[in-house]
Amino acid sequence: MKSKKELIVVGDRLLVEINKNEEKTDFGLYLPPGVKEKEKVRGGYIIKVGPGYPMPDLNSNNDEPWDSRPKSGIKYIPLQAQTGDYAIFMSTSAIEIEFESKQYLVVPQSSILVLVRDELPNFDLS
Repeated sequence: MKSKKELIVVGDRLLVEINKNEEKTDFGLYLPPGVKEKEKVRGGYIIKVGPGYPMPDLNSNNDEPWDSRPKSGIKYIPLQAQTGDYAIFMSTSAIEIEFESKQYLVVPQSSILVLVRDELPNFDLS
């Protein structure tokens, strides 16, 4: 029996599906692979998001032997990027990986220039 494998994104990293339309310019010209790899800015859809920036849990400072409360460990500051966003990012810090015959990029959130999101949260300013 085979178990299904899963990619788990850690820390402040994002798993981005490579945008297949990058091979074609706005004018419909197809670019050779060497030109595409030298691009400084790329784009793609975010497939998975890591838990965020790790931060120590300041409340778990109790090292007293009689304290029976469980130690909660590390807390995370969540990332701004969300699954489904279209990210435009600096390609110099992206790492290309292949998982189950599909190409992905692992990108740190600090390399994201802008996010395109279909729906913004509804803020009530009254």
